[in-house]
Amino acid sequence: MKEKSQLTTLCYIENQEQYLMLHRVSKKNDVNKDKWIGVGGHFEANESPEECLLREVHEETGLTLTSYRFRGLVTFHLEKTDGDFSETEYMCLYTADAYEGEITECEEGVLEWVDKKDLFRLNLWEGDKIFFRLLEEDRVFFSLKLSYVEDELKEAVLDGRTLDL
Repeated sequence: MKEKSQLTTLCYIENQEQYLMLHRVSKKNDVNKDKWIGVGGHFEANESPEECLLREVHEETGLTLTSYRFRGLVTFHLEKTDGDFSETEYMCLYTADAYEGEITECEEGVLEWVDKKDLFRLNLWEGDKIFFRLLEEDRVFFSLKLSYVEDELKEAVLDGRTLDL
């Protein structure tokens, strides 16, 4: 079995005042089990961030992006206390505001358009709330480090500065 890349893409596709969200309910042993996230995934060999973005969005949604923007780099570190598990993922965070095609079923969960005003009612990673605020502020680009133990956010560092949690 080949090792998964630590590099990933994550995309929030916008339509008016909604994001296309993926409720991760289908995969076994899923670090995102029962969470609501964007679409994306791990880089394959020799892919650029944009190639990974376009491939993953098409695989998970059936859509072909025609307009997208690189918004930030998110360093996601997760430790699990059972089994001495630790992983770090570097996510290239995108938003997209134009696409072609029709949404198809996703093997990883259920896709649903969610009003932006209702996002914080969903079961999100705590750190996702931070970058949703940054997206809402239309920050040009940011680097955000999120460190978790289990599901609890222990540290958030924005552009090199530790945030109060």
